[in-house]
Amino acid sequence: MATIAPVSLTGKYVILEPLSHAHHDGLVDAVRDGELWKLWYTSVPAPEEMRDEIDRRLALQEQGSMLPFTTRLLDRSTGGPGAVIGMTTYMNIDAQTPRVEIGSTWNAQSAHGTGTNPDSKFLLLRHAFEVLGCPAVEFRTHWLNLQSREAIARLGAKQDGVLRSHSRTRDGALRDTVVFSILDHEWPAVRSGLEYRLQNRGWNGP
Repeated sequence: MATIAPVSLTGKYVILEPLSHAHHDGLVDAVRDGELWKLWYTSVPAPEEMRDEIDRRLALQEQGSMLPFTTRLLDRSTGGPGAVIGMTTYMNIDAQTPRVEIGSTWNAQSAHGTGTNPDSKFLLLRHAFEVLGCPAVEFRTHWLNLQSREAIARLGAKQDGVLRSHSRTRDGALRDTVVFSILDHEWPAVRSGLEYRLQNRGWNGP
């Protein structure tokens, strides 16, 4: 079983880098692209909250419950990192099983529908199943976030259930949380589907 530790992952469209304070300004520019913090069904940090959000994620990393990444475009001309477009994480880490949830993800609006989101999910899933040896990977989202639910289902994840009145949103309202998962024996089929979609850019998710 591999250690769940910071790592850089390079895909077809994106590079996932371990989150650091050096990414702050790029993340602020990315979140302003579409004013994502104004979407009521998400928990995306506002520009002035970005430094605190980086601190929060890095503190959870220190505690062993989160592995946060900054999502950057892959610069095709150099093969290196390009513009910062968002954040994603392994969260609610159970290192003993091991099991992770992929979540706390957002991408700049201009990156939606470009293949960057499925590419980052592919990288995280591949690392979880093929390197970390996870028997299962989990996804969670707001019941009312239909776009997210549909995108998770298109990954090939199966819905496990709904946790009703599970947590509170930023405005204090109770949220029902939909839980999805992919199991290790399902990964080969999910991987093939993702590779096909990435190859053909047949993706309409965020």
